[in-house]
Amino acid sequence: MNQSTIKPESGRFSAHASLVAIGMKVRQLNLFGFIGQHVTINQKVVRYTPVQKLYDGFIAILAGAHGLVEINKRVRADTALQRAFGRETCAEQSVVQDTLDACTPTNVQQMQQAMDQIYRQHSQGYRHDYKSSWQLLDVDMTGLPCGKKAAFASKGYFAKQRNRRGRQLGRVLATHYAEIVVDRLFDGKTQLTTAFQTLVEAGEQTLELDVAQRSHTILRVDAGGGSVADVNWALARGYQFHGKDYSGHRAQLLAASVQTWVDDPKVPGRQVGWVTLEAKEYVRPVKRIAVRCRKANGQWGVGVLLSTLPPEAVITLTGQPVDRCQDPTAVLLAYVYFYDQRGGGVEIAIKEDKQGLGLTKRNKKRFEAQQMAIALNTLAHNVIIWARRWLAPHLPKLARFGMLRMVRDVFQVSGLVMFGHANQISQIVLNQADPLAGGLAVALLAFLGPEQVDVTLGEI
Repeated sequence: MNQSTIKPESGRFSAHASLVAIGMKVRQLNLFGFIGQHVTINQKVVRYTPVQKLYDGFIAILAGAHGLVEINKRVRADTALQRAFGRETCAEQSVVQDTLDACTPTNVQQMQQAMDQIYRQHSQGYRHDYKSSWQLLDVDMTGLPCGKKAAFASKGYFAKQRNRRGRQLGRVLATHYAEIVVDRLFDGKTQLTTAFQTLVEAGEQTLELDVAQRSHTILRVDAGGGSVADVNWALARGYQFHGKDYSGHRAQLLAASVQTWVDDPKVPGRQVGWVTLEAKEYVRPVKRIAVRCRKANGQWGVGVLLSTLPPEAVITLTGQPVDRCQDPTAVLLAYVYFYDQRGGGVEIAIKEDKQGLGLTKRNKKRFEAQQMAIALNTLAHNVIIWARRWLAPHLPKLARFGMLRMVRDVFQVSGLVMFGHANQISQIVLNQADPLAGGLAVALLAFLGPEQVDVTLGEI
């Protein structure tokens, strides 16, 4: 039986003593209060409410659980961790799984509404100053392989996994802040060519973008969102667009109009050039840049980039001095380099979630259950990004940590958690042998000051 009674002035060992401090902050922000207000799951309450069980699953993800079966090991066995997040005890993992399976499409919509409220309340992306800088939204898709008996599992594109079945995850990322604006789950056949407008509309709703804000928002996408119809839809909505043309055949024709090819000094064998044909098929003026690279067979592989951004914008966004706008070659290459930065934006964010949060490991047979599991992952991602923002001013090297290192190294510093009167956490003693303990003690103490919790080092 999971005992939760703690004697005054007693201590509990925790394998996640550093996460205990983060848990206190999460409890103070009352993130799950929004979910409790919006989500009503029709399930009998025996000991825990459905929202409490979702909360336990969320805590487990922060604690490094790739499968929800790990709840028993990482959360249920750690009394101090439970208390930090405001839980007296923890539900058994199978009970949490049952709650996910009980979710309906209505619950998924309710969860999405709650996630919107949480994002608006706590994110930097929602508070972006559109008058002073560009908001950058990366839109992309990634495959989530699963068993063939899972709902909406179908054959589709899964990198390096031919004939694999699964589902697809669409994501809109506020790239300057590394925050997930929205995640949406689709069947395995769906690609960005059909999901682009749905994802952008969802992100627009979450951010509550008006016409003026859309005009200072850049949608950056790969070829999947580069069809004429999708580009014109985005331009008609007032967005700025920077992406790749969907049609390979059209790219070949446009590349033939390039009069001067410029060698890319950063990528050997790559050449870029301005397309000289007029872009009559678009509802707003669009700049087009052809990019070609030699393939293994010696032929040119060609693509075309589309952009509505002025030269000053791409020069600034690629971190170059403004006076380089006077250099035609620098401007041409800046358009290409800004597209290349997708690799450090949404692509790396998806990769980090797969490695650090086990995004591909939590597979549920029911589609609604999988959608709710994805929502928990999205919230965990953003909380980790916010925690990094809280801690980095006092421990600067954390600013370079990705999801894996935050969960594995920062959140799993062991130690003792001391409890005072009324079973309130009074002190956190981090294991001084951990290489991050010294810096974390200073950082955690700084943002836990209002909670009157001391953070020290000791032998564990």
